[in-house]
Amino acid sequence: MATNGNDTKEITAAQLPDLLANDNSVKLAGIDVDGQLRGKLVSKKKFLSIAESGFGFCSVIFGWDMHDQTYIKELKVSNKENGYRDIIAIPDLNSFRRIPWENNVPFFLISFHDPDTMEPVSACPRGLLRKQLAKLGERGYGAMAGAEYEFFQFRAPSESSSDSTASYLKENPPHSLPSLTEGMFGYSLTRPVHNKDYYYDIFNTCEEFQCNIEGWHTESGPGVFEAALEFGEVKQMADRASLFKYVVKSVATKYGITPCFMAKPKQGLPGNSGHMHISLVDKDGKNLLARQEADPNAPYPDVAYFSDLGRHFLAGILEGLPDIMPMVAPTINSYKRLVENFWAPVTVSWGLEHRAASIRLIGPPGSKAGATRFEVRVPGADANPFYVLSAVLALGWRGVEKKLEIPCPPLGKGEQVGGETDAGARLAKSLKEATERFMRKDSIAREVFGDEFVDHYGGTREHEIRLWDEAVTDWEMKRYIETV
Repeated sequence: MATNGNDTKEITAAQLPDLLANDNSVKLAGIDVDGQLRGKLVSKKKFLSIAESGFGFCSVIFGWDMHDQTYIKELKVSNKENGYRDIIAIPDLNSFRRIPWENNVPFFLISFHDPDTMEPVSACPRGLLRKQLAKLGERGYGAMAGAEYEFFQFRAPSESSSDSTASYLKENPPHSLPSLTEGMFGYSLTRPVHNKDYYYDIFNTCEEFQCNIEGWHTESGPGVFEAALEFGEVKQMADRASLFKYVVKSVATKYGITPCFMAKPKQGLPGNSGHMHISLVDKDGKNLLARQEADPNAPYPDVAYFSDLGRHFLAGILEGLPDIMPMVAPTINSYKRLVENFWAPVTVSWGLEHRAASIRLIGPPGSKAGATRFEVRVPGADANPFYVLSAVLALGWRGVEKKLEIPCPPLGKGEQVGGETDAGARLAKSLKEATERFMRKDSIAREVFGDEFVDHYGGTREHEIRLWDEAVTDWEMKRYIETV
């Protein structure tokens, strides 16, 4: 059974009858390309019969979008030609936990495999991350990670006839939906008191559901909270990051609150980030990014305490970042957050303790060597954590293997991201631009992930772009309906 932090205890199929002795059902869920949980409730008898071999699960979850609309372009994993056939879903027994808000029903995550080869489905987020970790594992290395999520929260007015946010929005424009609290007040001790039952319920439920919160506070923005999830081994971290959103949405339902993990829900306000912290360790847990003494010959003072491996890893991320943008900024809305003057990274940039750069370096002298890590600040709260961590590991490890050199100087503390002194290339300004670069023939994404994944995931983003191109927005109606 996976436990808190880095400590794990393996679960075997032989232990399941005792583990589930008092249960009659089990909930199972996998993760699709948009980071959504897709699953079902099965009988205990059914679960025990498939716990090791897996079971058939309709591949259509990789053939449609987040609103169950089949992709405009047929993609390889699931399509009309293969009949939207079943793929094999195999439970991860070590992901076991119980759902406290559903009478402690047992819960397991599943991974998806090709029925012909039993290899992980190319687009399966959990499978993709394991492939990247296997590369490190060949050298006896592992990876640690932490996640930070910001999110807005809304609640339909009590005097409204609507009983939910969804029904309210059918009758009212989105901008009229009130925030949970008003005003800008990050790190407030009093704002959470207004909704203290909800605030503490999320924190405590996350603890019960094994996606522990390390830090929990208001962020600057109306009704905005931020959670820093407990640092841990990368596979567990990705699971916990996905399940954190599940907890928040489920708990919020009891209070009539709608959490929103969109990258940019409100014009003129900061967006919702999904920052990822990552470090590499050896089999004994030693941090591989750090060096104990400052390097007097370091190419830049910012990396004086970073190992050669750490510098190569950083170089790999910086060189490949423009080519994997759809994996860290996956929606049309993602690029509304990645704009100048909102403390959001817009270029290939880095710096020691630089909170506006794409990659913030954390290490000595500001922190102990064992805490040396990279904070990847490009992803928004809308990004799939498995894809984000897969991209960081794949690019960083490519840098290590190729012994890449850091391609641009660090940003100084007073230098503005995207300003005249920022030597880094501008990142994509739209999902269309990002996807075209991601899918081009010589993309670094193809080099590290292979054609099958890039063609499938890129196709899903082309679907989003097509829907956006066909949409008529409120902005257009307001601007042109009476003037054109």
